[in-house]
Amino acid sequence: MSEAVLTVTFAGPHVSVQDGGRPGFLRFGVPASGALDRTAFKAANIALGNSANSPAIEISMGGLMLQCDGGAVTFAVAGGGFVVDHAGQKRGSWMIATLHEGQKLAIRPGHWGSWCYLAFAGRLESDEWLGSAATHAMSGFGGGRLMAGRQLTIADAQIREDREGDFPCPVFARPRSSVHVTLGPQDRYFSPDAISVLLSGPWRMTDAWDRMGVRLAGSAIAPEAALDMPSEAILRGSVQVAGDGVATILLADHQATGGYPKIATVLDCELDALMQLRPRDSISFSAIDPQGAIGLARRCAATAGQYFQSLERPRGSFAQRLMSENLIDGVIDAGDAALSA
Repeated sequence: MSEAVLTVTFAGPHVSVQDGGRPGFLRFGVPASGALDRTAFKAANIALGNSANSPAIEISMGGLMLQCDGGAVTFAVAGGGFVVDHAGQKRGSWMIATLHEGQKLAIRPGHWGSWCYLAFAGRLESDEWLGSAATHAMSGFGGGRLMAGRQLTIADAQIREDREGDFPCPVFARPRSSVHVTLGPQDRYFSPDAISVLLSGPWRMTDAWDRMGVRLAGSAIAPEAALDMPSEAILRGSVQVAGDGVATILLADHQATGGYPKIATVLDCELDALMQLRPRDSISFSAIDPQGAIGLARRCAATAGQYFQSLERPRGSFAQRLMSENLIDGVIDAGDAALSA
């Protein structure tokens, strides 16, 4: 069996191993964690021919640099519009290539997006916690954060020439500055004016964020009722408001329970695109009723399903792709040319 050995030469903050998460443990106080942008994460894996939830590396705007010390492995990068410097050649993300022994790979932020994902054609060996390699940032449990000097081993490393090249970035994976929310479950704690402020904005993403949540800059929308509600389960995408009136969108590593009121909840199908916004980017909320939310979620799931299905089929080897192209279009028979002269 072949393996590829990589060394991390540089890793920015919040660069970690993630997978599809560990659902089902929230009742024990353990969040699901997993990729912040699940669409890009799945795209990188599926484009390689991996299982959609295989462990991969989540890369923040801090960037990542690797060196291949042994073996070779095909990799995919998807997510924001990051710059991929592979063996001295710069390309955009949403691409597949092969990293060979002695080559270097650097991934840095480009003109849009906050997160991207690096997946490998093989098994990224990493620690697991409760059956998942997803890193819980606060505890470090799971595959863990990447730091300079860490060695990565890709077991069963494969070279998949039939998948190399660029693959499309769908429109729904681009940053989304306007998202739908369902009001509540504690919108009763807020005045009609506060609800109006939430929906009219303006709001901006701040740099006060981590994998638990992101605070928003905008008008204060402090709850009017006494904050004596019992703690209850929290969902990813909840817009929670503390006593100071500051709204926070809860993310993948959100706490299991909370006693602050949630004025609204961002639709899960639009949360991935919201994660590609950068600090100081504007954001607005549009209310939708439960039935409308269900319909929208189903349409988004169908569109995403079609996109992922299109990534599953290999494109063939380089020679096969050349044969499939009409490279001699426009050539005519010499006899026909003489007759027409």
